[in-house]
Amino acid sequence: MAHWIDLDTPHGPVRAWRAEPSGPSRGAVLVLQEIFGANAHIRHVAERFAAAGFVALAPSLYDPVERGVELDYDEPGTQRGRALREQLGFDRAIDVVATAADLLHLEGLRTGVVGYCWGGSVAFLANTRLGLPAVSYYGARSVPFLDEAARAPLMFHFGERDDSIPAAAIEQHRTRQPHARTYTYPAGHAFNRDVDNHAYEPASAELAWQRTVDFFAENLR
Repeated sequence: MAHWIDLDTPHGPVRAWRAEPSGPSRGAVLVLQEIFGANAHIRHVAERFAAAGFVALAPSLYDPVERGVELDYDEPGTQRGRALREQLGFDRAIDVVATAADLLHLEGLRTGVVGYCWGGSVAFLANTRLGLPAVSYYGARSVPFLDEAARAPLMFHFGERDDSIPAAAIEQHRTRQPHARTYTYPAGHAFNRDVDNHAYEPASAELAWQRTVDFFAENLR
């Protein structure tokens, strides 16, 4: 079962797609969008976490600046997403994540966060600033923040053919966050995006998925 709920954030109401497991939960996972919004793909990812036994919540992070954004994976969508990302900023995104995490904590749910692309960098900051166990998929904007200390278990996934995250940047994640689990895959950027034939790498996505589910099963017990 999945449906929209409203979060009462410091920056106004924000919608979030909530997906429930069919049986007892194993904890809760916040699912953070790419620059394209809390679209059908991100909602499907949330539903997949619910099928794995977690309460999943995917906030529409752009709602403080424009409500209900869902963009196409093309050049106009990319440019619009980048503009909205800059307009929102990391601080407001973290405020939305904090509100969502507080809601789940009030329900007695141990909560982690997973994010993709820009959301991967937000997930990393949710670890360093909010203390949430976090999995970051190909977060290309994390490097300036890598000296922030991790406050909970942390995992990174990167594609070895990702032009937006060169090998030197991946190595900085390893050296500046030495306690994190950092994995690379023979894939490009957005290799988990199964609705995009140009980006999706099934074998890499499945291995990263299993590692991610195991991470949350371990750290949300």
